Amino acid sequence: MSVFPKISLRLEVENYLKAGFMNEEVVSALGKEEAERKFETLLHKLSHPPSFTTVRVNTHLASVQHVKSLLFDELQKQFNGLSFPILQHPDLQDVLLIPVIGPRNNIKQQPCEVIVGAQCGNAVLRGAHVYVPGIVSASKFMKGGDVVSVYSDIKGKCKKGAKEFDGTKIFLGNGISELSRKEIFSRLPELKGVGVRMTDPVYLSPSFDKVLPSYLFLQNLPSAVVSHVLDPQPGEKILDLCAAPGGKTTHIAALMHDQGEVIALDKISSKVEKIKQNALLLGLNSIRAFCFDGTKALKLDMVKDTDGEPPFLPESFDRILLDAPCSGLGQRPNMACTWTLKEVTSYQPLQRKLFTVAAELLKPGGVLVYSTCTVTLAENEEQVAWALGTFPHLQLQRQDPQVGGEGMLGAGLSSEQLKWLQRFDPCVVPSQDSDTGSLRDTRIEDMIWLANKDCIGFFIAKFVKCKST
Repeated sequence: MSVFPKISLRLEVENYLKAGFMNEEVVSALGKEEAERKFETLLHKLSHPPSFTTVRVNTHLASVQHVKSLLFDELQKQFNGLSFPILQHPDLQDVLLIPVIGPRNNIKQQPCEVIVGAQCGNAVLRGAHVYVPGIVSASKFMKGGDVVSVYSDIKGKCKKGAKEFDGTKIFLGNGISELSRKEIFSRLPELKGVGVRMTDPVYLSPSFDKVLPSYLFLQNLPSAVVSHVLDPQPGEKILDLCAAPGGKTTHIAALMHDQGEVIALDKISSKVEKIKQNALLLGLNSIRAFCFDGTKALKLDMVKDTDGEPPFLPESFDRILLDAPCSGLGQRPNMACTWTLKEVTSYQPLQRKLFTVAAELLKPGGVLVYSTCTVTLAENEEQVAWALGTFPHLQLQRQDPQVGGEGMLGAGLSSEQLKWLQRFDPCVVPSQDSDTGSLRDTRIEDMIWLANKDCIGFFIAKFVKCKST
């Protein structure tokens, strides 16, 4: 795992995270040395992609087995006959898992270089090609058709259009340039297509660009777990309070067999359009998406709701998903985060505003699922402790399926309550390299275990509203 350094964070942010992972309860339970080891492992894991690419099958349009067969043929084409196992998750029947091979240390670096931004670099590590807008720099004499080495400028120091760069850069693999340097930098920002087609990446992972788009949705494993935990039923009225880009929204609709109503809110209009496009592409008609601020989704006057648009009357929904805006510090791969401590800690108040609205909009007997894609104690277990103290009519519930580990100590929750949470924490998996040979010798049960553990950092809590407010 020496290919990449640990995630680069501002010192104030790293110290803040460390304080959470080495809080008094954790150190008392694990010991200082083990708590510190786990934290350092997490920082290294965050800069690498998960061990598996996860895709969700749109069961509204096709069976899992049919799509699995189509995907097998597609991967054979992508990897020139190299056989990749495609596993169906035993607890998430609509989820398929494809192993990621790497890091591969024997790739010869080329004299012709392309430097990409950090976000583009992260996408390449998960199987994407390099698109022109992500290219920051290219060697002086680069032509279309050249074999090039691609690097990520993880600290954002490379100047746009530079002909060489000697700063901190991480090797991502080799590819074939689709355009010359001149074509790339003389026609920006109009160019949006593939700039470098990756042929020999450090992490070998399938590309899902335009691959079975009506049948497959590229989705991190814990994100797929969330909708199963919500357990939507046909005919119900469901609210996805912070829905963009619509992965969970469309999953909810598919699990309901497209029978009922799924209301999706997001306050950015372009993201709402993306939700609508995804619903159309996946053939789902039960979704209604609105550009609306979730913190204002509760109708404060009790005038009759006649049009079904936000804001909504109290106790209008059978189930609510609050996949809250968060610091995103569980996303992988992420080789660098430039956020300040103020930015990282700004989400807790917003999450509480949204949670308060969700608790009011939920019907008695209804289910509220809260999730984030971050690893901080403040945005996860502390929010659960706050919710249980603030809303006596909400009760924490067991989750099914239980794929992640239990919650982290430090927020004053009981051991039983921690077991009812799901924290996906990649630091529990030892660092390891993988290749096609090792896959052949690995049991399916062990691969499933690895997929469950070595994924993005994520958190899920499930509540039920036991009486009306």
